[in-house]
Amino acid sequence: MSAMGELPDLYPGFAERRIDTAAGIAIYLRTGGSGPPLLLLHGYPQTHVIWHKMAPELARHRTLVIPDLRGYGRSSAPMGDEAHQLYSKRAMAEDCLTLMRALGYPRFMVAGHDRGGRVAYRLALDHPEAVAALVPVDIIPTAEVWRRITAVSAVRGYHWQFLAQPFPLPESLIGKDSDYYLEHTLRSWAGPRDLTPFSPEAMAHYRALMHDPARVHAFCEDYRAGAGIDRALDEADLAAGRRIACPALVLHGSHLPTGPAGTPLDIWRGWCSNVSAVTVDAGHFLAEENPQDTLAALVPFLEANAGAV
Repeated sequence: MSAMGELPDLYPGFAERRIDTAAGIAIYLRTGGSGPPLLLLHGYPQTHVIWHKMAPELARHRTLVIPDLRGYGRSSAPMGDEAHQLYSKRAMAEDCLTLMRALGYPRFMVAGHDRGGRVAYRLALDHPEAVAALVPVDIIPTAEVWRRITAVSAVRGYHWQFLAQPFPLPESLIGKDSDYYLEHTLRSWAGPRDLTPFSPEAMAHYRALMHDPARVHAFCEDYRAGAGIDRALDEADLAAGRRIACPALVLHGSHLPTGPAGTPLDIWRGWCSNVSAVTVDAGHFLAEENPQDTLAALVPFLEANAGAV
């Protein structure tokens, strides 16, 4: 058994499922609530449990589908391939499309935090017929990150370069003290610069993720894909003039640094035909740092676009 083992249940009353997608990948997910479907995607270095503080309220408005991304949590974590396509956001988006269709939802809304936000906007670009509304949480597109690297951002966002280093360098270094690496990362990106936003139960899930070498390898592959195929796909879409057609709401924390490139909304306007933004008083982890204000921003957008599902 992997290091994920027995962990606290943060979604009491939600169903628990595994759905097989392409090439033998099994996606673990929780489902609950009622109403139009909303797919909720987590980021790094976390799992599906990031939404647990918001899920009870969201379940009053939507049927929630909350998976672990390929390579994370309890989902399959295959060894990466030479081109890193197994962990491209296109492949992860295909997983999401397969599981939503398997659940009977050919069209749905999607909100994604961090890496999950990158899967979400790739899903909207590749499968516009399926995505009724998009909510990227505290990110800008991958190509834009690489285009805007400066000395300051390279130091602040060192993990983009570090995790993309060839196997097995980052895996080996993280494995020497995975708890330290996890806690340093969470503290560095959280608004209060400590672990207070994260419940002990959620931390148990995140520590288990870091204790499993297969999943450490998976998220390194996720970032290797970000430096290669994901960036290339983004650049190809930009060059072809493709835009995200569905309504989009960009949520970002008030601690997100902005510079000469402009605000997150300024950047997303170059990618979306219909986009707005809301700033939430938080660091990077909006759903855990400030679930009340995140809900206050998200729910009206979901209601306004409910007819599109």
